[in-house]
Amino acid sequence: MLEKLEQLKTLFREMEQAIIAYSGGVDSALVAKVACDVLGDGAIAITAVSPSLLPEELEEATIQATEIGIAHKIVQTHEMDNPNYRANPVNRCYFCKSELHDTLKPLAKELGYPYVVDGVNADDLHDYRPGIAAAKERGARSPLAELGITKAQVRQISQHLGLSWWDKPAQPCLSSRFPYGEEITIAKLQRVGRAEVYLRKLGFSNLRVRSEGDTARIELPPELIKDFVMANDLQAIVSEFQGYGFMYVTLDLEGYRSGKLNQVLTPV
Repeated sequence: MLEKLEQLKTLFREMEQAIIAYSGGVDSALVAKVACDVLGDGAIAITAVSPSLLPEELEEATIQATEIGIAHKIVQTHEMDNPNYRANPVNRCYFCKSELHDTLKPLAKELGYPYVVDGVNADDLHDYRPGIAAAKERGARSPLAELGITKAQVRQISQHLGLSWWDKPAQPCLSSRFPYGEEITIAKLQRVGRAEVYLRKLGFSNLRVRSEGDTARIELPPELIKDFVMANDLQAIVSEFQGYGFMYVTLDLEGYRSGKLNQVLTPV
């Protein structure tokens, strides 16, 4: 772990200056932390804001950037203006990351920064991530992936560095809550976001609310499903979700599994 950390520091020393595509997730936060420690003012964290990012996630990212001590800027991205993105094809993430890096690359050039880096880790290379290709096409680098640093190692290094969010659950953009082919709208994104925030306030941090038509499907870690059913007023939850615009509210008995919607792409 410490060897990987030293390799990461060396990589940033060689870069001298870098812009970090920073979502506030544990991966990009580690990249921002090490970049800031090595480069100081030569590192800037940029968070892209769009309807697919929860306001609460932006707030957390801002707090974390302050704790890290890195300069933090916010930019607006407009992937929702792209009909290819809204149509939600299987390569939707390609159009999202295209918009992101088409925004960051000219910004880096304007500021005189030679590199744009992201938080893609080594495990991501073995998952279906069409957005990785979009980033590479635009010259972005992925230090964690380049050095073979896995998600587990990201958490280990983050804990070693004293980052309080080292065990923060993954939080991909809200557009990942919809089955491929279902059109994404701002209203749908807001509906899903409000539902997830509501459940987190009940004490469940690692969860998803999948949306298909008028149906919300709650996914929780399998070991928490029984507690969820026994400890909560289910009708109150249904009423809350219906207030957001859902008609039906269901609980996934298999439980939460990262990338579950991708199972339609290959036989299981």
